[in-house]
Amino acid sequence: MATTYPLPKHHAATSSEKMVIAASSLGTVFEWYDFYLYGLLATFISSQFFAGVNETTGFILALAAFAAGFAVRPFGAIVFGRIGDLVGRKNTFLVTMGIMGASTFAVGLLPNYATIGVAAPLLLVSLRILQGLALGGQYGGAATYVAEHAPDHKRGLYTSWIQTTATLGLFASLLVVIGVRWGLGEEAFTGWGWRIPFLASAVLLVLSLWIRLQLNESPVYRQMKAEGKTSKSPLKESFGNWFNLRFVLIALFGAVAGQAVVWYTGQFYALFFLEKVMKVDGVTANVLIAVALALGTPFFVLFGALSDRIGRKPIILAGCALAAASYFPLFHALTDAANPALAEAQARAPISVRANPGECSFQFDPVGKNKFDASSCDIAKAYLAKGGYNYENVAAAPGDIAAIRIGGQNLVAPDPAKLTGAARKDAIKAYQEAVKAALAGAGYPAKADLAAMNVPMVIAVLFALVLLVTMVYGPIAAMLVELFPSRIRYTSMSLPYHLGNGWFGGFLPTTAFAVTAATGDIYAGLWYPVIIAALTVAVGLVLLPETNKRNIDA
Repeated sequence: MATTYPLPKHHAATSSEKMVIAASSLGTVFEWYDFYLYGLLATFISSQFFAGVNETTGFILALAAFAAGFAVRPFGAIVFGRIGDLVGRKNTFLVTMGIMGASTFAVGLLPNYATIGVAAPLLLVSLRILQGLALGGQYGGAATYVAEHAPDHKRGLYTSWIQTTATLGLFASLLVVIGVRWGLGEEAFTGWGWRIPFLASAVLLVLSLWIRLQLNESPVYRQMKAEGKTSKSPLKESFGNWFNLRFVLIALFGAVAGQAVVWYTGQFYALFFLEKVMKVDGVTANVLIAVALALGTPFFVLFGALSDRIGRKPIILAGCALAAASYFPLFHALTDAANPALAEAQARAPISVRANPGECSFQFDPVGKNKFDASSCDIAKAYLAKGGYNYENVAAAPGDIAAIRIGGQNLVAPDPAKLTGAARKDAIKAYQEAVKAALAGAGYPAKADLAAMNVPMVIAVLFALVLLVTMVYGPIAAMLVELFPSRIRYTSMSLPYHLGNGWFGGFLPTTAFAVTAATGDIYAGLWYPVIIAALTVAVGLVLLPETNKRNIDA
């Protein structure tokens, strides 16, 4: 007769359950710390590893390499999700943690572009891919492990602690980056100090592995294994069966896609927007985001617990709907508060580029071959894109030379057809200096003035963005766990989660900044999360079931 294991239900959390939550959460914090260090240091990584292209393209390529880790997360979900359903939750996420930690440590040792040339970015992307594969297998295991220990009526509360780990990992990495930058100074940090946060992950890896080794396998999985009910083919049962595949797709488009874009807009895009567009110095931007995260993090648990009472679906979809409706006004408010001089200059002396559209390149070149100096339009737009300036496009007739208009001042770009070699470079440099002087004369600041910044309002806007994150993210783990049967749960829930967060969310900063560079509108990139969030609301309202009363033991 098979041995059965009692499943803890409908009682206050025991000390062992608290240990499960704490150990799973601490280990997951470490993995997110590793993963998000790259995003926080994208500007430095751009200069170290993508030095062979222009500055705008280098920054977007650095974001693209950041996104490469997200691109492979669904594949990690498939590989490690299958292993987790075959051999157990605990051992699987121990393996993924080891891969993540080793890859992060290696980034801190990696030679830069000046040392080994094109091999540097290739090795960097390879390490990001390993990180993405590891993270693809980690989250589903941690969420499933905690949920399978939780009482039915507190599953949202228990798993919400796992949901805090992504933000806590980001928060921890912010604190480490801020501390190292402050301790070393900007010059040393830019030169070599950026490596320290990556190397420090070795200490966290050892600690996290030790903590997780103290855990036992989940009771649901132990019982399945004892009764011989584990899946023999998790991939086939998860994705080769239309009944289950249908819920995978509903979870992706009716919940996770919207959750993902809200998460990455509220935390990463907001940070990049402050630094790249609002010209807030890196340390200040990191501190502002860290304060907002500290204020917002308890709400993950609040919304997780609330979802046990009123359901997962209404909270997640309400968060997506509020995000779609509020992003444009919130980011306009962020501009006014973070850099009031810039907001005033944009209103008083708007910038426009008058050019023949047929001569204008898309202001992003992933292979670095376009120097953006072949047409007068490219010369004009490249400078504005590099500086993150907001401008309007005005169509000109074929043959007209492009011109930048700043308020009432008109600056005609050089005609590269009439210039070659050094003469062209000198003319472009002189034009850029003239545009720079005109921008300064019109009140456009080179950097945000901290003394003029409305710090409480900036924090309030960032907190509002984080609050939306907590609404959509707090209940999502419980919902995904409850959608799928225990025998294929790890595999089935991991794929939609990592497709949504890896592809819809992970590519958001790259996509949004490419759209902004191409259009000249600093807010145009927001259309991406707004459209995805609105789509999720529409699909979720019609197709997404409520799950919070389900028994997950079967």
